[in-house]
Amino acid sequence: MVQFNDLPRGVTQLRAPARSAAGDTGSVAELVTEILDAVRTRGDAAVADYARRFDKSELAVFEVTDAERTAALAGLDQQTRADTEFAIANVRRFAEAQLATMLPLEMEALPGVHMGHRVIPLETVGCYVPGGRYPLLSAPIMTIVPAKVAGVDTVIACLPPNAHPAMIAGCHLSGADRIFRIGGAQAIAAMAYGTETVPQVTKIVGPGNAFVNEAKRQVFGPVGIDQLAGPSEIYVLADHTGDAEMIATDLLAQAEHDVRTRVGLITTDAKLAAAVEAEVKRQLTELATAETAAQAWRDYGEIAVCDSEEAMIAYSDLIAAEHLQVHTQDAQAFAKRLRNYGSLFIGELASVVYSDKCSGTNHTLPTMAAGRYTGGLWVGAYVKIATHQWLTPEGVNAVAPPAVRQSASEGLDGHRRAAQLRLDRLQAR
Repeated sequence: MVQFNDLPRGVTQLRAPARSAAGDTGSVAELVTEILDAVRTRGDAAVADYARRFDKSELAVFEVTDAERTAALAGLDQQTRADTEFAIANVRRFAEAQLATMLPLEMEALPGVHMGHRVIPLETVGCYVPGGRYPLLSAPIMTIVPAKVAGVDTVIACLPPNAHPAMIAGCHLSGADRIFRIGGAQAIAAMAYGTETVPQVTKIVGPGNAFVNEAKRQVFGPVGIDQLAGPSEIYVLADHTGDAEMIATDLLAQAEHDVRTRVGLITTDAKLAAAVEAEVKRQLTELATAETAAQAWRDYGEIAVCDSEEAMIAYSDLIAAEHLQVHTQDAQAFAKRLRNYGSLFIGELASVVYSDKCSGTNHTLPTMAAGRYTGGLWVGAYVKIATHQWLTPEGVNAVAPPAVRQSASEGLDGHRRAAQLRLDRLQAR
């Protein structure tokens, strides 16, 4: 997490965040540990207990039946279904194009030394689909569709018991093989350890609240996870050509997600900085979700003015924002100079909202500066690249002698013997 005093040279904060989004999660680790232990030892019974406790749910059966899937699908109005299928098609198209860049490999590195790799889909993936305050119809699309494109054998979806029926329809249309009405840390536990009804998965993906995030952190190891997701983030990089109304609109579009959303403007134009702050205040007077967005802006909003493009880029790369928009005179050229971000939106016509909903790139992205070392969820997260090798006698003659010598110098006699045995057998022939 970037600290407020970690400013590169040439950067001045006109408006600094009042709080740290990374430090405002509270202590949830102890409760999550309790939930994980209970589900691991008591299975479905513990899941039911926590469903009653946290979700006020008395479900006797967690899995969504085929009839319930059909009913949820029938409950979608025609336009919502068409829009959902439009988004699914776009996400699938992009994931298929990404997968096409990941190819098997076979090569002869040395005469007689053959090696390569395979692109192997994971067996079972668990997709956590958050409920939230609104039915986020894009959420299942972003986690389930790339898994199916990758060739995952079984895709499990878990969503809170009180999730909107449209979310079940979204999971179904996206291709989920099984859907469970289980939310929170108990859903992560059920997928990580398996219960009487929920199969154990190989990897868990998808965003959630602080309890879901902590549960993913604690189960990591025996199962994989995509990433640890913090509150949403958006930053806009702009020069004198920036449009204050458009920038303010995009900042507030993300701020309405959550009161802990981190929003910011980094600019080389002090006049634009002042205009954006004024425009944010104006738009908050008419925004239907202003209660949430205003709190996010008050606590986590930031405006920084830089004395050069170099300072603007340095500060942006330090923050490594989840969503990064470029509103500069030559946005394409400027974008090529950026290094750290979750997803990049080049030019003022490329709004984060398009990616959030339906354009095709994935909206499950790194937060809290994780964009310095990783990208977002993509089709490659659902496969593994596993290497292999095979040798001919000529290959053994090439690699065994240096392997024998290296093993001997390291004092690893077992290694030396394993390398020497094949060489001796070949020489004896």
